[in-house]
Amino acid sequence: MLQPVLYTIISVILVSLVSLIGVVSLFFKQEKLNRILTLLVSLSAGSLLGGAFFHLLPEVVEQKGFPLAVPLSIIGGILLFFAVEKFIHWRHCHYSTTDSHPHHLALMNLVGDAVHNFLDGMIIAASYLASIPAGIATTIAVLVHEVPQEIGDFGVLLYSGWSKSKALMFNFFSALIAVVGAVVGLILGTSSESFVALILPLAAGGFIYIAGTDLMPELHKSCYNKETFWKESLWPFLAMVVGIGLMLALTLVE
Repeated sequence: MLQPVLYTIISVILVSLVSLIGVVSLFFKQEKLNRILTLLVSLSAGSLLGGAFFHLLPEVVEQKGFPLAVPLSIIGGILLFFAVEKFIHWRHCHYSTTDSHPHHLALMNLVGDAVHNFLDGMIIAASYLASIPAGIATTIAVLVHEVPQEIGDFGVLLYSGWSKSKALMFNFFSALIAVVGAVVGLILGTSSESFVALILPLAAGGFIYIAGTDLMPELHKSCYNKETFWKESLWPFLAMVVGIGLMLALTLVE
């Protein structure tokens, strides 16, 4: 039991530290930054899909089979992440906020991001309680996704008039909510055998939702230049395949 707890705490701390990467965006011109973010978003989409289909769902099927509760939990995960975006008025943003790419208020962004980080912490904890390889795969998928996400969040706070230091500090505090989520997940997972079986398909639904409704639509928007359409489309596609391949390769660990 000690090993999953240790892995979980280390993983959520690493995920929280990713929030500090936003400052890197200050060293790139906007056009160059958007190109880098497009590749990161593509890699993230592939990693989330691969994590859902190669790790989370097989882990559930291996432990519990495929009763009706599993697809219901997957749909529940999709609805849960939809509700977070809809009712908290928060949406994943993976590009810096500018006059041509406006965004919602800084405080609302932090609240929504904190809820998302809490769920990430619970998902990572449940994955490690299921198996160490599943936890590692989930952590990598979350980490890859958090890089463009945190750069976008940092841009939102700067655009709202916050100083660099204040934006970094509050973004980091919001990211630390993942640690709280992990602790809650560990407590629930060790006290209830059904928790892990419930949260894993729920997490898979969330991963599928984020990849399908937040990430992929942004990739379609990025291919706006007809003259370079194929070039702009090919590299993101390959990055997505790499993300899927990374998750597939991790199955060898299991």
